[in-house]
Amino acid sequence: MLEDFGALIGLVFAFFGVVMTLVTDNGRWDAFGTAMIGVLLVCIATVLARETREMLLGESATEEDLERIRAALAAGGYPDVIHLRTSHLGPEDILVAVKVAAGADETLETIAARTNAAEALIREAVPAVRLIFIEPDIRHDAASGEGEAPSS
Repeated sequence: MLEDFGALIGLVFAFFGVVMTLVTDNGRWDAFGTAMIGVLLVCIATVLARETREMLLGESATEEDLERIRAALAAGGYPDVIHLRTSHLGPEDILVAVKVAAGADETLETIAARTNAAEALIREAVPAVRLIFIEPDIRHDAASGEGEAPSS
């Protein structure tokens, strides 16, 4: 919408410059209209850059979405989250990568069923989530130097 609005304003500037050049027989009006179009384009580019900056830098999900994801993981049977990372891939497209603690004695079938349930709950809680990568792991004591240290 901003680009379309800018195009219409640019046409008005161009029309003004050409009409004034024809009326006054002075080419400076055409140059003035062209300069105004240039200023307009710089303003539009600045606004668009501000709007997309966070997405270009890898904006994570909002705190509210992170809480919903954590709640969905807990409801799906993964209350112990070791790592949780999110990234916007588009305006309404979020990637979730999470490492969760699972029991050492659990079977692959149990973990797979719980993981599928957690994925469904995450998608229900935050519809913008498209890609989900859940890695079950065994939490080791950080003091012993084994495995992953807890992270927020």
